[in-house]
Amino acid sequence: MNKIKGLLAALSLLTAPLAVAPGLTDPARAAESVIIGDLNSYTKLPAFSVPYKQGWELALDEINADGGVLGAPLVVVSRDDGGAPGEAVTAASELTAREGATVLMGTLLSNVGLAVSDFAQQRNVLFMAAEPLTDALVWEKGAPNTFRLRPGTYSQSLMLAREAAKLPAKRWATIAPNYEYGQSAVAAFKENLLKLRPDVEFVAEQWPALFKIDAGATTQALALAEPDAIFNVTFGGDLVKFVREGSLRGLFENRTVVSLLTGEPEWNAPLKDELPTGWIVTGYPPNKVDSPEHNTFREAYIDKFAEEPRMGSVVGYVTLKALAKAINQAQTTDVEALAESLRGLALDTPFGAIHFRAADHQSTLGTFVGLTAVENGAGTMTDWYYANGNDFLPSEEEAAKLRAAE
Repeated sequence: MNKIKGLLAALSLLTAPLAVAPGLTDPARAAESVIIGDLNSYTKLPAFSVPYKQGWELALDEINADGGVLGAPLVVVSRDDGGAPGEAVTAASELTAREGATVLMGTLLSNVGLAVSDFAQQRNVLFMAAEPLTDALVWEKGAPNTFRLRPGTYSQSLMLAREAAKLPAKRWATIAPNYEYGQSAVAAFKENLLKLRPDVEFVAEQWPALFKIDAGATTQALALAEPDAIFNVTFGGDLVKFVREGSLRGLFENRTVVSLLTGEPEWNAPLKDELPTGWIVTGYPPNKVDSPEHNTFREAYIDKFAEEPRMGSVVGYVTLKALAKAINQAQTTDVEALAESLRGLALDTPFGAIHFRAADHQSTLGTFVGLTAVENGAGTMTDWYYANGNDFLPSEEEAAKLRAAE
């Protein structure tokens, strides 16, 4: 039943891209509301974007039940960015010019997030990048009106590098999709691991095109390098192909794999009991996190959608909650005032309290680090801990130096 419900939810994204607050079907009433424009890779990467949408829908219900923003209902108008920078910019233009959105949120792929950030800067609207992990969004290409929620490639790679440094492995190989996210993740992992373990060496790199991996050739090349351990950054269909081919060829036997995001249900669910166990990963075990704030969120999410939340669910939920709080605090959607409200904004989330740093507009939301495992035929995490994002960021002084002049 849940699979059918998930399929229907995904299909609904194709036929009903407009989502509004409950009861707001009258255009006249909608015009009196505060409109936020959302864009994400709904057709390209539904595994993450559908839970993300469900997350912000839950937040929208709660926000409007609590009075909305600025004394009016909050409305979210959603568009598909196609997983492509050009399509994302077109969607962003429609949301702001045609739909009247005063704030933008969302995106998943790093190159798409960078394109929307540039658009937002040119059009002078605020953009909350929900998922893109490239740190260029907040550092080298950081813009005055762009903020980012999730911990980026530097932070998550540092989390994994600290675990990797404890291993006896000295010869490392890497595999990552050949675009901004993969390139920055590998660079950050290398930098951090070499600082912690100057004795290690990187003996091979594989850079498959995004969603076009030749898994046979890739795994063969990695095996020929005879690494002691592998750093993996693939996700989605590429991860599934890499795991299946690597398992078939014995690539993972007697080798440790350190893998970005593979502990997230979005990416390991398709593998089911094929998920290799014992990989060191970042991720999220939704049915194992036991805290009052997470339990409240999880119960509300299951009650509304009849399924466990995923990482995308948390991201969508917190993204909209942060924007609503910032708007109410600023008492306006003026971009400069709203950006000022977000700098230093503190927020309670299902993962605990976070804030947005003033120096680089990065939130201190963290993630979970642990080992892959299979329970009841499904992937999960064991021996995990929550890595607070604030503990894996450069100081605000250092981050300010990394940012381009605003």
